[in-house]
Amino acid sequence: MKKIKIIGGGLAGPEAALQAAKRGCNVDLYEMRPTRSTEAHQTSDFAELVCSNSLKSESENTAPWLLKQEMRRAGSILLAEADATAVPAGHALAVDRVEFSKRVAERIAAEPRITVHREEVTQLNEHDPDTLTLLASGPLTSAALAAELQRLTGSDHLAFYDSISPIVDATTIDMSKVYFAARYDKGTADYINCPFTKEEYERFIEALTTAEAVEAKDWEKFPVTGTPEKLQYFEGCLPIEETARRGRDTLRFGPMKPVGLTDPKTGRWPYAVVQLRQENLRADSYNLVGFQNHLKYGEQDRVLKLIPGLEHATFLRYGQIHRNTYIHAPSLLTETLQLKAHPSIMIAGQLSGVEGYTESIASGMLAGIYVASIAQGQTPTPAPRGSANGSLTHYITHAEIKKFQPANITFDLLPPLEEDLRKKMRDKKERHRLQCDRALTAWSEWLTATQPTLN
Repeated sequence: MKKIKIIGGGLAGPEAALQAAKRGCNVDLYEMRPTRSTEAHQTSDFAELVCSNSLKSESENTAPWLLKQEMRRAGSILLAEADATAVPAGHALAVDRVEFSKRVAERIAAEPRITVHREEVTQLNEHDPDTLTLLASGPLTSAALAAELQRLTGSDHLAFYDSISPIVDATTIDMSKVYFAARYDKGTADYINCPFTKEEYERFIEALTTAEAVEAKDWEKFPVTGTPEKLQYFEGCLPIEETARRGRDTLRFGPMKPVGLTDPKTGRWPYAVVQLRQENLRADSYNLVGFQNHLKYGEQDRVLKLIPGLEHATFLRYGQIHRNTYIHAPSLLTETLQLKAHPSIMIAGQLSGVEGYTESIASGMLAGIYVASIAQGQTPTPAPRGSANGSLTHYITHAEIKKFQPANITFDLLPPLEEDLRKKMRDKKERHRLQCDRALTAWSEWLTATQPTLN
């Protein structure tokens, strides 16, 4: 049996290691923290959630729900720990970050087939016939390892820039000015809502768009290649000040959308709203949903205190920006996440071009299944195209080369319904239900055929 070396202790790496280990493989798991940290991590913990604490929607027959349902059926270990550490978040699965990381670390420590190495890996030996290497070092891959991967692939990396939302001390929120509500009263009222009048909103937008941004650091100016680059933000995580500059009402139709959030004091929707989501099980801190930014800390303190209810808030963490690096997967990867030119090297997680916590865990889960199969002398069968997991992998490995960007799971990635069926089925929710039914059927058949012990 071949040796398995997994690089990266974020989300994809630990999931892959645990999947391979439970299939009887010995795994060496490498994580460079705390020996060497990154621009965004605050700890050396496994599975640290750097940005938000949300793993997205749990509403039935949505694309994120479908992906997670497939993962649960396949025995995703990190998703099970996410379920076990869930905090109230309406229709979303959000977790207590600290407890989640702690439980993942305990799972790794309890697995005798996994050996943890706290050191930076800077070389990839693609010619070692006895070792399979799975690179899951994430969007904050060190410059040395990124350069080594660039040598191996012979192509330039792409880089975009992602931001982190602020977190506020719950005891410093003025609860007389805010209210708990779920959009359209669906589910439990788990979000704190900070309502704006038109005048308050205009004052906030003026302050936000004129606030001073953080000066670009060297790693932003020279991310991998050493050549200055213009910052390229991933649209799904655009800093709020960038969004606000696209138009004064842009935030009111984005993260500050008030639709369906009736203020009990007025009986009406506010002009705009900022939502706060519970950060941990103790409910002593909340993060500002969608409020990632690239402003100086002093400016953030000034601007964010213009939010009704946060006038005297204490911020436990301010927003910040970090680099995300990913490979050009359509040119480089097979559907089993192996490099086309070097099949003994595999890529998983955000480095492969998937975007989001759940997607990264899903990628790691598949990679762990595939690498275990290869290590045992078998040929892995790719996840079915009709499933959410298979569609996500199909996208990153088959996307149009010139337009490739990282992707979250959406229905657009799944095979569309037949045209005549679409015409008959005008209700979009019903179409999505049918797509989910088909995906789960394809997924279950694949599990039965390839992973009988997981059913």
